[in-house]
Amino acid sequence: MCESTNYTCHTEGACWTSVMLTNGKEEVIKSCISLLELKAQVYCHSSNNITRTECCHSDFCNNITLHLPAVSTRPSNFNHVELWVLVTIPICVLAIAIMLTAYTCQRRYCLYKRTRRQCNEEPLTDCNLDTDGKCLKDLIYDMSTSGSGSGLPLLVQRTIARTVIIQEVVGKGRYGEVWRGKWCGEDVAVKIFSSRDERSWFREAEIYQTVMLRHENILGFIAADNKDNGTWTQLWLVSEYHEQGSLYDYLNRTTLTIGGMMKLALSVVSGLAHLHMEIVGTRGKPAIAHRDLKSKNILVKKNETCAIADLGLAVKHDSITNTIDIPQNPRVGTKRYMAPELLDDSINMQHFESFKCADIYSLGLIYWEIARRCSVGGLVDEYQLPYYDMVPSDPSLDDMKRVVCDQKLRPNIPNQWQSFEALRVMGRIMRECWYANGKARLTALRIKKTISQLCVEEDFKL
Repeated sequence: MCESTNYTCHTEGACWTSVMLTNGKEEVIKSCISLLELKAQVYCHSSNNITRTECCHSDFCNNITLHLPAVSTRPSNFNHVELWVLVTIPICVLAIAIMLTAYTCQRRYCLYKRTRRQCNEEPLTDCNLDTDGKCLKDLIYDMSTSGSGSGLPLLVQRTIARTVIIQEVVGKGRYGEVWRGKWCGEDVAVKIFSSRDERSWFREAEIYQTVMLRHENILGFIAADNKDNGTWTQLWLVSEYHEQGSLYDYLNRTTLTIGGMMKLALSVVSGLAHLHMEIVGTRGKPAIAHRDLKSKNILVKKNETCAIADLGLAVKHDSITNTIDIPQNPRVGTKRYMAPELLDDSINMQHFESFKCADIYSLGLIYWEIARRCSVGGLVDEYQLPYYDMVPSDPSLDDMKRVVCDQKLRPNIPNQWQSFEALRVMGRIMRECWYANGKARLTALRIKKTISQLCVEEDFKL
């Protein structure tokens, strides 16, 4: 029985208090339950997100304030759109914060690595490029023993090129300049093309990255990149640096022994034979002709062997389609070293062997330059370019055509060379490289075998 005056009730059952969620607000109800109601399965001590009820059996025991769980009142105050906004915005803000943090950390890490790489005094073994910590000698080795055999990935090339510090000019030519640079404490050569000679830069980079091209007697290519400072564009080729310079420079200042002559001669033809050779297979290599072979385009390594460089005019032969990939380049090679069929324009441009034969003619002239600097009985000829006594210092095509094609003259082979077997053989090789008929000339592989056999017979230590 309840009394409305003081909100109290008397019962033999139980007191109870309840709170329920109505229109987003908590509504509290307190009352008594009789024994009959208790037996009628009135639920006491129930609780969920909408209602909560507590029963008790002592005087004034329901004089308490109940509340629903805190989470139950929050969602009901918002509709679906508001709830979506409340959930989505914090997630987006958190994602942006994470990305900004990651970007900042990455930039600081890259700056740290770049600073370390650009330090001139940093030893080579401490290099930390994005190439698994490998240094220049390791990267070059990997290019010839793993992957496609066609060079480093372009991203790695660009990373290397943009961390090279150029230091001094070591050579100039019609294409641009060659600089000595530093990368991770090691010297590299940087060939910088002018923007107007972009075709030569692109072609040379393309040839150097030919599958399976790498060889100890071909200049070791490292990277290609173009740099734009907003005013002009520089086109870079980064390669191994050989402090001895070109064969032209080396012969100008160095007197050779017969063994030294054979070492130079064998290394040059070894590189040329590898260029000319086609390697058949999945990771094969096309046959390549140089087209501008001369002493200034051959470098001398520290061990007194040679490496062929400057492949900007090279052509590739596709044996499957029997087509020749000729660069669209206005440069035509060096007139002094041009074969007769190039001078009189009788070369068959559709036949790849013609280009290889033209290289062999140029090789014979290079051998003549080398042999003249060999000491014979204590006598050494001063260095001279081929045809130095027959044409001007900068001969024209007509000058060379008159001497080589019309008069059929060739550089002089001294009689005293007949007194030494090595020089006698070299003289014979030269003559067989200079035949007017390109098909009659020796092949690079035949020359390599002849010189190799001579070195064995004469017991030269190469």
